[in-house]
Amino acid sequence: MIKVLLADDQSLLRLGFRAVLDKQPDLEVVGEAADGERAVAMTRALRPDVVLMDVRMPVMDGIEATRRILASGSAARVLVLTTFDLDEYVFAALRAGASGFLVKDATPAELTGGIRVVAAGDAAVAPGVTRRLIERFAEHLPATERVPPGDDRLNSLTEREHDVLVQVARGRSNQEIAELIHVSQATVKVHVGRILAKLGLRDRAQVIVFAYENGVVRPGEPHV
Repeated sequence: MIKVLLADDQSLLRLGFRAVLDKQPDLEVVGEAADGERAVAMTRALRPDVVLMDVRMPVMDGIEATRRILASGSAARVLVLTTFDLDEYVFAALRAGASGFLVKDATPAELTGGIRVVAAGDAAVAPGVTRRLIERFAEHLPATERVPPGDDRLNSLTEREHDVLVQVARGRSNQEIAELIHVSQATVKVHVGRILAKLGLRDRAQVIVFAYENGVVRPGEPHV
């Protein structure tokens, strides 16, 4: 059973999400929060697997709430809700550690599917969309936060793992990477898993953010 916490200041939206999720045999809504501060407290108390997090909320916004939830060491995955995909708030939420995002007018199938994907440890957003999002708001990446190429985490990667990191950051799927470097999809999946472990990241969305922040790939580079 996947436990879900709903965090949105609009009660009607929470009611609608709950109505959809309550029909799923493998999903359980364990609580509702109307602001970010409450979402942080309820995540600590209820230990949900996934937090469905609005970004624009009173008291504390969803970005800060996401940051605090992940900084606390919680195993919960955060799935951000937004009104449109190329959203600066979504960009900030991904940098804060969110595992993906959904637009608020997503279909019930997209909503439940996104929750299941995030709960399983993957990112609930196409890598290519994440890349476009980051490229659009790349000017917000502070140069002082960029780690030089000699950073220990990057040095821990093998040459092949570094190649896979670059391709993930460029928005390619496992299948596309497998075809490009002439290995099986299973092998690519193993490489991605090792990259996540060595870099201390949670999913592909975080890999893309990390790659841009550390200069592994740069905005405007050709997708080759």
